[in-house]
Amino acid sequence: MATGSRSRAEIMALGAAAVTVVLWASAFVSIRSAGAHYSPGAMALGRLGVGSLVLGAALLLRREGLPPKAAWRGIVLSGVLWFCAYTVTLNWGERLVDAGTAAMVVNVGPLLMALLGGWLLKEGFPSRLLAGMAVSFAGAVVVGLSVSGGGGGSSPLGVALCLLAAVTYAIGVVSQKPALRHASPLQTTTFGCLIGFVACLPFSGQLLSDVRDAPLPATLNVVYLGVFPTALAFSTWAFALSRTTAGRMGATTYVVPFLVVLLSWLLLDEVPGRLALAGGLLCLAGVAVSRSRSRGERPPHEPPASAAAPAARPTSPVPQDGRTAG
Repeated sequence: MATGSRSRAEIMALGAAAVTVVLWASAFVSIRSAGAHYSPGAMALGRLGVGSLVLGAALLLRREGLPPKAAWRGIVLSGVLWFCAYTVTLNWGERLVDAGTAAMVVNVGPLLMALLGGWLLKEGFPSRLLAGMAVSFAGAVVVGLSVSGGGGGSSPLGVALCLLAAVTYAIGVVSQKPALRHASPLQTTTFGCLIGFVACLPFSGQLLSDVRDAPLPATLNVVYLGVFPTALAFSTWAFALSRTTAGRMGATTYVVPFLVVLLSWLLLDEVPGRLALAGGLLCLAGVAVSRSRSRGERPPHEPPASAAAPAARPTSPVPQDGRTAG
């Protein structure tokens, strides 16, 4: 029974991660499109404002209330660094480089995430995770080269901004992971998004001006970014992150550059070349390796079999809310 329940939990986590990856890939295309009419800070404020409204409504419906005090440090750090700083710098970077190149550069983040998670969160450095990340990173580079090689080159400032976005992304995720030991994924996401929105309030004047001048499709793109890649995708991310390690979750996002190329093909009429498809297959292969486990290896944060039997008196506190104590 325990094994079946564990397998079901892993499938649910993988499904949530898949939803996140697809929606985040679509975000690169939407940001690139809306960026012609919205400044980086204004787009971030609008996106986080819409996301906060949707998440706040969900939180009220579920009656989850405020997170425990122990979760606030991680929520505040992830809100400022990931929801605010990452979003603004990525928006800025995508004004200077194409969506595929931006996705490839930002995918330095999962490597930093695995290193920080192994060091700060004591997740370790499993050999299959590192091997899979190396394969996926190579695939992301191939995809990025295939996209940027078709035209005009990339701005050094744009690449630098995307690298900065990757750093804030990695630190934000590693900050969020401990918060999920104490708060639910919805609480962590909602208040992280709200804090990011407050941090972006200095861009209010730009947002009002851009909303007045922008065409309707650009504004709808910002609304889409708030509802789906933010409210929904960050929630499914937190759900999956609460059930696995930061390193494994980061490795999953290496599929994003491949999906960005496919979405550009479908939405922007940019046909992917053989090099892009080959890079995408490398990304998928790397994710499969990174999420696999060698025989006998237990899932992250699961106690050994000898500790699984019930005891008369527990020797250490056990979470009572059903969430994994990552």
